[in-house]
Amino acid sequence: MRLPTLSPSSPRWLAPVILLLGAAFVTAIWVLLAIYQGKQVGWMAWLAAADAALLLRFGGMRRGAARVVLAALTTVMVAVVANWLIIASQLGFFFGLLPWESALLLRPGHAWTLAQLANGPWDLVSLGLAPLLAAWLAK
Repeated sequence: MRLPTLSPSSPRWLAPVILLLGAAFVTAIWVLLAIYQGKQVGWMAWLAAADAALLLRFGGMRRGAARVVLAALTTVMVAVVANWLIIASQLGFFFGLLPWESALLLRPGHAWTLAQLANGPWDLVSLGLAPLLAAWLAK
């Protein structure tokens, strides 16, 4: 009995759609885990990197520079959005706002300052090296 495989002629729109859904899912897990644990959980950047690279591969995107760059950029965007939402949620809880209300009110300078204070050394290493992991896995 043979298992079904992805056809080599999969549609071009499939990889970006799969990547977008996967990135949204990993971001949501990252934010919920950080809120539950009460810290940034920067190690989730490694999971976001592996997720982005593997989803592009399994989505049928061809090898090359585009896949490498897209995986690395997706990892960076997931990390930025996750940190933004974590900070906004923590501020929102303090001020009695819902997380999405706080996310709309949060300004980049304030978020940058709070991100520097909240992320520890291991978080910063993870956030810095995860895009490189995504690029390496996407080759």
